[in-house]
Amino acid sequence: MSGWQTLFYKEVLRFWKVSFQTVAAPVLTAVLYLLIFGHVLQGRVTVFSDVSYTAFLVPGLVMMSLLQNAFANSSSSLVQSKIMGSLVFVLLTPLSHWGWFFAFVGASIVRGLAVGLGVYVITLFFAPPHFASLPWVLMFAVLGAGLMGTLGLLAGLWADKFDQMAAFQNFVIVPMTFLSGVFYSIQSLPPFWQKVSHLNPFFYMIDGFRYGFFGQSDTSPWLSLGIVAVAWLLVSALAVQLLRTGYKIRN
Repeated sequence: MSGWQTLFYKEVLRFWKVSFQTVAAPVLTAVLYLLIFGHVLQGRVTVFSDVSYTAFLVPGLVMMSLLQNAFANSSSSLVQSKIMGSLVFVLLTPLSHWGWFFAFVGASIVRGLAVGLGVYVITLFFAPPHFASLPWVLMFAVLGAGLMGTLGLLAGLWADKFDQMAAFQNFVIVPMTFLSGVFYSIQSLPPFWQKVSHLNPFFYMIDGFRYGFFGQSDTSPWLSLGIVAVAWLLVSALAVQLLRTGYKIRN
């Protein structure tokens, strides 16, 4: 294996060795959300025609779990390596900044997809499967995991301790994820809050992903695809530049 492939393999093993915590636990959390919200609001909330509320929840919960865990993988790995002092062993290798980027983001995509797939498989017991367009589902899953893995890389480079990383996740990532239409259609919101929701990039990831399941969405899937793709390109450019300059990892 080449250098970046070895680091990628190490990062995948890092979360897979504790998969009960990194994969199974997020799946259980998503299923609890489905049980509680689906039981309480089923029959009381109408979102799309011919789509039950429980079925509507499934893609939102899958994508929410995927995004949060893709972010957590790269961010926690970097911060943990900084604190333990093991990052120096990676710095001693002749890996380029592109090698770092592909390894950390690639492993984040794998973890995000693993958690998302796990959530989806379990939810099959609660709602019949819907697939209007599998390519849309796969595109948004990979793009969303890649974007969040890159954001996690940026957070890991910036943070010097777990408190800083937790603050970024708890006050930025989690609120933006929950307020992106996971549990509701933004069409049910007042006009002002609909406009505010359109400023949230997480909304486009979840809305586009849901389109792949039902063929219905709150906005054009092509618009969502363009916004998510451009957002990933921008944060990727920033991450690669910070890795190239050694921001907070070479000093």
